[in-house]
Amino acid sequence: MDFDEAGSAGLLLNRLLEGAGTSPLNAEQTKGFEVYLSLFLRWNGRTNLSSVRDPKRILERHFVESIVCARALPDGISTLLDFGSGGGLPGIPIAVCRQEMHVTLAESQGKKAAFLLEAVRVLGISAKVFAGRAETLDCMFDCVVLRAVEKMAEAVRIAAGLVVPGGWLGMMTTNGDLPRLSQSAGAEFSWLTDHRLPGGDDRVFALGHRSVN
Repeated sequence: MDFDEAGSAGLLLNRLLEGAGTSPLNAEQTKGFEVYLSLFLRWNGRTNLSSVRDPKRILERHFVESIVCARALPDGISTLLDFGSGGGLPGIPIAVCRQEMHVTLAESQGKKAAFLLEAVRVLGISAKVFAGRAETLDCMFDCVVLRAVEKMAEAVRIAAGLVVPGGWLGMMTTNGDLPRLSQSAGAEFSWLTDHRLPGGDDRVFALGHRSVN
C-alpha cells in the first residue's frame, strides 16, 4: 500500500486490527493515528524512536499492539502514566482511544521527550509530557503501563509504587517473563488473566490490581 496516498495508512491499520480479531477505529481515531504515524516516521530517523523503520511493520508491531492494550484497560481510570514512554507507546494510542483518561508520558531522553511534546501538541490529546525519570514523580496514578523498558524488573518495582491503592499496573511482556515481573511488582498486586497480543512472540498484556489495604 502506498503511504503517500491520503488515508492509506488508516485503511491498513483498520485491516490489521480486524485481522487481529478486534474492531476498527472510528473516523476521528483513524485520523489521529494517521497523523501520529506521519510524525513518528519523520522523527524516527534522527531520534531513534524505534529500530523498526518500515511503516507497515510500525503499524503491525507498535500501533496494533498498543491499541489492543488501550481497549483492555478497565473502566474508571482517570489518570494513567506511561512509564518510559519512548516514542509514545502505548501512551499516545491510549490517549487517542480512551479520551476519558489523562495520560502522562514520562521520558528522560531529551530528544524523545521533544518528540512527545510535538505529538501531544499536534494531536491535541489529553496528555502531558514529564521530561524526566518516572521514579522522580511526586504523584500516584490510577494506572501505570510499561512497554519495552530497560531493566524491566526494576522498572516494574518502581512503577508498582506509583499505582494508587485499588489501581492498576499494566505490563506488555511475554509469558516467559511474566512470573518474574509479577513478583517484582510485589504481593499487593493480584494478576488477571493476561491478554494475548497480536503478532506472535508469545507476547501478552498483563494487568495487576493493587489491593486497597
